[in-house]
Amino acid sequence: MQQSTKKIAVAGATGRLGSHVVRILTEHGHEVVAISRSAGVDIVTGEGLADALAGVDIVVDTASTPSPVEQDAVDFFTASAANLHEAGGKAGVERIVSVSIIGIDASTGGYNLAKVVHEKALLAGPLPVQILRAAQFHEFVELLVSWGRQGDTAYVPRMRTQLVACSAVAQALVDLAEGPAPEAGAAAAPFPEIAGPREENLAAVAKLVFARRGETVEVIEVSSPDTPDRELLESGALLPGADAKLAGPAFADWLAASS
Repeated sequence: MQQSTKKIAVAGATGRLGSHVVRILTEHGHEVVAISRSAGVDIVTGEGLADALAGVDIVVDTASTPSPVEQDAVDFFTASAANLHEAGGKAGVERIVSVSIIGIDASTGGYNLAKVVHEKALLAGPLPVQILRAAQFHEFVELLVSWGRQGDTAYVPRMRTQLVACSAVAQALVDLAEGPAPEAGAAAAPFPEIAGPREENLAAVAKLVFARRGETVEVIEVSSPDTPDRELLESGALLPGADAKLAGPAFADWLAASS
């Protein structure tokens, strides 16, 4: 049976994840509203948001902040959630579909804690909300390893993860948006999860990144008490649960295929 088309707004439409969501929705015949600062819409200040959401059925929220600083991220996510609910409610939006991170319930600091705050802010609003929790993206590995690089040495936190491609996460978000609306009270955890096909070690994949670049960089795995959520990173708490959807490719295959 052919899927009925809708008018769907994508917050963070020009980002790594949002651009894939826009592409897939467009391929499926939906009318897509791209929400981004470059398009004159700011979900943090609310500028242009009311006009952008006029006639929109569903909002897919992929927006994020490039800052790893906890308070910056908290401020971004609380403001964006409040604005999407307020403007979306006035525009008659049916629901919000958003993305979060697997295993962050016990987070105590950093970006992961900010995403916990984001989830709570979204779920506290008046519109129905569906949240997909994803593993760390293949596309973010270079950014993660760059934070700890000092010259020809990269200090990488010890971390167990099940890296997944943005395109796979985007498809899962579109599946939620095209699926039925949640029943009352169904937005609470446990949330659906998506992850890559196998467990990866962050230091090991960092070495693959530098090798592909042709750079001679020593990767040193560190376990520092100053790392937010160190125990979660190292224990495997950020790995997917038994019911998670697993989607390829694995990181090495994705890296080999990327330009």
